Amino acid sequence: MTDVAPPRELPMGRLDAFDVGTKKLTIQTEFFPRPAWRVETKVYLAGALKKVYTSDMTSMPEEQLQRFVNEFHQTKMDEIAAGLRNKQQ
Repeated sequence: MTDVAPPRELPMGRLDAFDVGTKKLTIQTEFFPRPAWRVETKVYLAGALKKVYTSDMTSMPEEQLQRFVNEFHQTKMDEIAAGLRNKQQ
């Protein structure tokens, strides 16, 4: 894997936290420029890492990075919320 130069402006990450019963569910999305551009969303329950979702962004135009980070984060939050709703039924 070759090392890719970081973008001129790094996209901002996202962080959301919710109470799920007596525990805190935290969803954190970050952009990593090295060794290749990628976005990772980490899901924590009560402080313990439960799941990591990753997407390669090396072919994405720089001007679309922030939008993709936001959409990736929102999609994972929506999937988790739907899963929690289905569990309650």
